[in-house]
Amino acid sequence: MDLMTVKEASGLWGITTRRVQVLCDKGKVDGATRLGNIWVIPKGTPKPIDGRTKKAKAILNDRK
Repeated sequence: MDLMTVKEASGLWGITTRRVQVLCDKGKVDGATRLGNIWVIPKGTPKPIDGRTKKAKAILNDRK
């Protein structure tokens, strides 16, 4: 299983490393695990939907 770091994920997803850490901590990133003091994420994991936007709220409401 190939893994990527928070820094690699932030580059792929176009968000800050801190935001990726927060998403991992809140359980929003599928398959993210903590190894010691770092988060590792399976490669190919899609960027979680940002629930703060109108578009995301519409998508999340359709899933309910």
